Amino acid sequence: MPHIHIDHSPGLGQRLDIPLLCRTLRDVAVDTGVFPLAGVRIRVIECDYALIADGNPQHAYIDISVRLRGGRDLDTRRSAVAALFEAAQTQCADLLENSSLALSMEMRDIDPELSPKTGSIRRYLPEDSA
Repeated sequence: MPHIHIDHSPGLGQRLDIPLLCRTLRDVAVDTGVFPLAGVRIRVIECDYALIADGNPQHAYIDISVRLRGGRDLDTRRSAVAALFEAAQTQCADLLENSSLALSMEMRDIDPELSPKTGSIRRYLPEDSA
């Protein structure tokens, strides 16, 4: 896995192609070789209300949370989060350059002993991508 949660300020989807951001993060996650395609889950939640800094409604944020099953060493996690954050920065480059945007990411481990999983997704993917 990772589970990638994207939380963003109201109306940001009018200024940023959120589906493209999701596809990009999925592709980068798989390309790292750390995460199998079948394990990638990306969810996006648009905040109903946000008060940022001085309250100017033009301020915006994107907070990306990456949760992954524990057991990967620090260098592997560091490399994966760097690749994902670079991809997010690239997708948000125009907004970062031309508007007020805070972009953040955090990666956290999920304790496999306390996180049971089951699913049938792998049965529905092409063999070479499962």
